[in-house]
Amino acid sequence: MVSATFFFLTFLGLIQSPEEVGDELDDATNERIRQYAEELQERMMQLLLEMEETEKEQSWAHMGALLLSALQNWQFWACVGVTLLSFWLFFLLHKKLEELDDSSDEESSSNDEDRGGQAPVINDALDAGRFIAQSIQWRQLDLTTKCQLVEDLVHGFFFVFEWILTDTFFPVLHSPIGVGSAFEGWSPREDDTVYRFLAPMTAPHGHSFHLEQNSIRELPSRNSRIRVKLECTCAREQDFGNMVCFLHQPEELRRNPEPSLLQTLCTGSYLDVRKTSYWFQQLVKSTWKTLPESGAWQVNVLTSSRSCRLHLIDDTESTLFVEIMFGVQQGDSDIFLSSQKTEAVFTPDTIWPQSCAVAEMKFFRHIAANAQQDSFHLRCMQLCARILVGNDFTTYMLKTVVMHLLTIIPLESWHRRDFLQRMDDIMQYLRLCLVEKRLDHFFFGNEAMPGVIILPPDFQTSRPPNLFQHMAQERTVYSRALREFRELRDRLTRLLTFGN
Repeated sequence: MVSATFFFLTFLGLIQSPEEVGDELDDATNERIRQYAEELQERMMQLLLEMEETEKEQSWAHMGALLLSALQNWQFWACVGVTLLSFWLFFLLHKKLEELDDSSDEESSSNDEDRGGQAPVINDALDAGRFIAQSIQWRQLDLTTKCQLVEDLVHGFFFVFEWILTDTFFPVLHSPIGVGSAFEGWSPREDDTVYRFLAPMTAPHGHSFHLEQNSIRELPSRNSRIRVKLECTCAREQDFGNMVCFLHQPEELRRNPEPSLLQTLCTGSYLDVRKTSYWFQQLVKSTWKTLPESGAWQVNVLTSSRSCRLHLIDDTESTLFVEIMFGVQQGDSDIFLSSQKTEAVFTPDTIWPQSCAVAEMKFFRHIAANAQQDSFHLRCMQLCARILVGNDFTTYMLKTVVMHLLTIIPLESWHRRDFLQRMDDIMQYLRLCLVEKRLDHFFFGNEAMPGVIILPPDFQTSRPPNLFQHMAQERTVYSRALREFRELRDRLTRLLTFGN
């Protein structure tokens, strides 16, 4: 409890000091604590000197009364207690850091070998960050193994779908892409982790998809639709002989025994999200028994209007939640019009919102490939997701802040020892965005975008959408966001102090 109190005081000062960042912040904080302890000592000595002078001038009886009054003064005892506590806490911190340094496995041993067996030198600021990072009760996540397991299972589905849907007029389903927190490597929880996939779709033969955005200025567009058009296949009819051009022979479309895409999955001439999701759910139910995995897993298809959600249970009662969304790629880019849910209370069934999920997954994989082995950036993202409160700050907003900082702060500065500095940077960046009422979307107009991520041309030239636009428009929302930020900061302080 003593050490917890010390860390609470120390990191409360760290988080509430926006003008100082990094190693200098820790040195300044420690110096203020030492100065404060010295001031408390001086005040206590001054009180004692005053009592001694009083003893010389007045009688023993008067002196007894004065002492009794001093003992009853809570400020006197507070000074004494804080002074003694400060010295004791400094002693405990130094002792814990020495123990940490003695037991710091591979990193310490390798450094000792490089020094030729000399005693390690303790850097208080770096060791404190490492100590706090290790004291937090991180949930043990085995994302790599489970992601591979789920990927194999879902790809088994799509292998069967490819065979079933050959030469039909249903959308062509391509290999699903793992997206979301689990495939980015930072999922904050394991028990309720949802393994999400985006399944790219292309139009069947004789059809084409055309993406329509109602507003070019509104990026990412929240009102995109996918128009399905019949294409001329007269040239292919000459080559293959048995192919009918539905565009020039519409009566053949009505006589064709195979159901038409326009008749089954469209509302008017636009691809319908709800109909597409229902069609896919029925496809899963009808093909599950044909998969080898059906003997080891029980699958339940959950009700969902914009995706296919699966609840998988194995023989040991272990459960997995899988969500498969559908998307149409924008050109050759990593951006899709997807079936994912929107923030709106009601979204028409023909609306396919723009999704950057694939680009986000590729960004985190790019960072992982270029970061050093002990990089702690995923732990920072995981901690951000754990401290979220209220409704005005979302996981996506904090992920956007972390993505911006990963392109600003060198990757070699995201080690475990830099944990406190990086968490402070995240809080300060979020605070500045809150003051300005603006948080730029990461994938628009960003000159620091890694080259492995392919974006549409308008993403590179457009003004970034403001994720804090709702705060800028409504004063009540902004006031609530300020309160939620203070609560979020306090939750971080408690987590850094007590570890859970």
